[in-house]
Amino acid sequence: MAIATMPTKACAVNPLKMSQPIGGAFAFMGICGAMPLLHGSQGCTSFGLTLFVRHFKEAVPLQTTAMSEVATVLGGYENLEQAILNIYNRTKPKIIGICSTGVTETNGDDVDAYLKLIKDKHPQLAKLPLVYVSTPDFKGAFQDGWEKAVARTVELLVEGPNVDGLRDPSRVNVLPGCHLTPGDLDELRAILEDFGLRPSFLPDLAGSLDGHIPDEFTATTIGGIGVDEIASMGRAGWTIAVGAQMRRAAELMQAKTGVPFRLFERLCGLGPNDDFMTFLSEISGRPVPPKYRRLRGQLADAMLDAHFHIGGRRVAIAAEPDLLFDLSSMLHDMGAHVTAAVTTTQSAVIERIKTEEVLIGDLEDLEEVARTKHCDLLITHSHGRQAAARLKIPFYRAGFPMFDRLGAGHQLSIGYRGTRDLIFDIANLVIADREENHQPTPDKWRASAALPLMSGHCSAAERAIA
Repeated sequence: MAIATMPTKACAVNPLKMSQPIGGAFAFMGICGAMPLLHGSQGCTSFGLTLFVRHFKEAVPLQTTAMSEVATVLGGYENLEQAILNIYNRTKPKIIGICSTGVTETNGDDVDAYLKLIKDKHPQLAKLPLVYVSTPDFKGAFQDGWEKAVARTVELLVEGPNVDGLRDPSRVNVLPGCHLTPGDLDELRAILEDFGLRPSFLPDLAGSLDGHIPDEFTATTIGGIGVDEIASMGRAGWTIAVGAQMRRAAELMQAKTGVPFRLFERLCGLGPNDDFMTFLSEISGRPVPPKYRRLRGQLADAMLDAHFHIGGRRVAIAAEPDLLFDLSSMLHDMGAHVTAAVTTTQSAVIERIKTEEVLIGDLEDLEEVARTKHCDLLITHSHGRQAAARLKIPFYRAGFPMFDRLGAGHQLSIGYRGTRDLIFDIANLVIADREENHQPTPDKWRASAALPLMSGHCSAAERAIA
């Protein structure tokens, strides 16, 4: 059982975590026609927008209430009112998701009261959903903001059960964690549909940030789950939550609508996907399609082929808790040893990570532990590339942000197919590093054979051969 520890240093030197407001805004980007709004200074929003654009290489909708020093002291009602009216008049959103920041949280803005006053003052906003989430960036992390935004959306927008109480057994609600990419959601959707199920994803980043070119420009999100579909999620037969962070949202869904839920803490690996397929077969009443039996065989063969290269590796991983649990568990199944683990915030899954200690810290902590414990593989987001270069070990990019490679939104790590490809990617990275830096080649043989000649310590026979 892993022990979670906090570093005692005064500041983050090479930050790992992204803030709660960014995570909350990210969740709202999976709703169709949404405009995420950060209630704070322009700098807070600009920083988050830069991260999203560099990661997805797409236009990303994100607005700010542009709090100044004076407004911060006197209160942000007027800034929030003006921002909402400007967004409503110019972009015609179907929903505005509002996330607080450290500035407004420290001042103590009562945003729920502000929103009630704004709606009373402006009747045209009466039917516009305004979802407010408290996400102070001086505590918690990206995953916490996502969790709160999804839970709040369920709380405010999902309607209660129908009078007749009837549900559609073919409908399934899916509450994905922030560690799943749009590519993961596409794979998950295909799996559910192959069992004859009709999934509704909340949020659905595969509809809005999957990298497609829309027919026409829109200032809000260009896809995702609609507000009407969110309202009708109480008519589904089941709710599937992916990642421990989604437990609260699933519990709220069950309490409000009566829809039962099943939580899958990870979908990367052979065992978790076997459980997932069994569950889908049970709720759909259909056998597992033959294609997934074949994909399972491919994954088992990939594990056999790759364990020669991954097994025994000493791995350093830094990620949000659910992603850390997902990756470390899969690598443990492959025989690797997670000897350095760093995460961003507290979580129920930390104690089950297969390592001795999990630091809630930054990338400097990861680098120091990786050096001390002689790790030979590093996994984290793009900000870890310098640490990997200094340690001279292979580096696999995972998580958010990933800005120095293309295709971050399509990276796949769930299901039999995703696990198979992830294993191959990591194994090939290890093989390439060994060939480049460690394995002798004819060029190196010739170089080593020339050394005695240059030093003058070779025999007459060696000079004759040379």
